[in-house]
Amino acid sequence: MKKIAVVILNWNGTKLLEQFLPSVVKYSPEAEIYVADNASTDTSVDFVKANFPTIKIVKNSGNYGFAKGYNEALQHIDAEIYALVNSDIEVTENWLKPILETFENEPKTAIIQPKLLDHKSKEYFEYAGAAGGFLDKYGYPYCRGRIFETIEKDKKQYDDACEISWASGACFFIRSKVYHELKGFDDDFFAHQEEIDLCWRAKNKGHIIKYNPNSVVYHVGGATLQQGNPKKTFLNFRNSLLMLVKNLPKENFYSVLLVRMLLDGVAGVHFLTQGKFSHCLAILKAHWSFYTLFSITYKKRGNFQSKTYYTVKSIVINYYLNNGKVFAK
Repeated sequence: MKKIAVVILNWNGTKLLEQFLPSVVKYSPEAEIYVADNASTDTSVDFVKANFPTIKIVKNSGNYGFAKGYNEALQHIDAEIYALVNSDIEVTENWLKPILETFENEPKTAIIQPKLLDHKSKEYFEYAGAAGGFLDKYGYPYCRGRIFETIEKDKKQYDDACEISWASGACFFIRSKVYHELKGFDDDFFAHQEEIDLCWRAKNKGHIIKYNPNSVVYHVGGATLQQGNPKKTFLNFRNSLLMLVKNLPKENFYSVLLVRMLLDGVAGVHFLTQGKFSHCLAILKAHWSFYTLFSITYKKRGNFQSKTYYTVKSIVINYYLNNGKVFAK
């Protein structure tokens, strides 16, 4: 058994696998490589078998999305470290070594994210995780190198390893024992923000999450579900609320949840003024789905929720009213 397993979740991704698997195979001698397939109907499984015979394939019985897709597949993979890697990630030489060294030297570190750069504009950070993620009081995620739609150029300003609030699911390293201790991702999320929820639960358990700039990968982003897709709006808005219900400390549970729901209404009006009616409808559907899942989700709360889950009170106010367009501000 190799210490680390690189696991690539796939659904009808032949073209992505053709483009990005070669870099993973070339630069990952330390790892056993797996493709976890979500019941693809294209030729992707046959492509992997024919062209990469050393890669192991785990077949899921349905398209379970990101959350359940990984939960199902990882039951069949034996390794100390899981590297969960999107199919649209290009890795670089020695990308695994600094990650393995951190896990080796820091036993309390449970989750790590590498530096995430944009495959289309390689001098810029990539939206999904940039140089590590954080949360504000109301559960809005942002990154060193990316706040809302403002993405910074990589000028080595975030080349320090540091503790973060969440690691991007685009390239997500986690100790297998921690993953299973936390019972993996939340199946109800399907996709989007399940990694933030998992990280939040990990921090509630006392685990440390780190960003390591010495490991660099390039991410296409939006290859499976593009940013302007109303389904992505639905999942992001609904899953944000589910995440808050599971992880907010009881002292400000209702006040924060209410403010966040009101801000969702503001976002819906904003979409209306832009003529993006499908996105406004997606928010309404997200809230309806949230209401139906509320009682089930509330029962998933752990015994302890940290009061120090956020780093700024409102990233929305900082960004739109105080010109805080970059992380340094």
